[in-house]
Amino acid sequence: MPRRIAPLTETKISKTKPKEKQVALFDGGGLFLLITPQGGKLWRLKYRFEGKEKILSLGLYPIITLKKAREKREEVKRQIDDGIDPGAFRKAQKQAKTEDRETFEVIAREWHKRFIPKWTESHATKTLRRLELDVFPWIGKRPIREIEPPELLSVLRRIESRGVLDGAHRVRGICGLVFRYAVATGRATRNPAQDLIGALTPAKVIHLAAVTEPDKVGELLRAID
Repeated sequence: MPRRIAPLTETKISKTKPKEKQVALFDGGGLFLLITPQGGKLWRLKYRFEGKEKILSLGLYPIITLKKAREKREEVKRQIDDGIDPGAFRKAQKQAKTEDRETFEVIAREWHKRFIPKWTESHATKTLRRLELDVFPWIGKRPIREIEPPELLSVLRRIESRGVLDGAHRVRGICGLVFRYAVATGRATRNPAQDLIGALTPAKVIHLAAVTEPDKVGELLRAID
């Protein structure tokens, strides 16, 4: 017959002092409070899923009160009854929140803000404007690490379809800098813009006639001054 565990009380929690080794105060149903030698009080929940014993962290006491910890225990039980692994479910939630913070638009704006001091006001404005008009509407909300070359190419093809070939190349370059920044800061593992070199329609290059006459050269230099 399983040993009956007396429910925890706030009094017992407050009176239990830290010791040289961790102390566990059990509340029943797998819930216990772990008191560290440094005085930290950590809620833990032991549960079984598909035959395997696992431990879930529920937070710090007293931020998570005894009552709240018990509510979390019941929530975990409901998830298990529904065939959901609470640990895997929490991991998926954290991943989703992380992806919300690591979308292309979030990182692009972070990159833009960081480099503004090195740019002219005109360049900074044009760069952000290109992203807002031609990139963010299509891949702005996508987790940056999930964007593949074909997806970025489709964004650039939209610009090409308007006949703005030079603009498509410029946007590819801007996106390349954003992806490079994401790789450098650990939010992405590759730069798909790099894979698209040579994939766009070449932009038309306008060759200007060289100025060779001495009088004309002088006029040009004075104009530059």
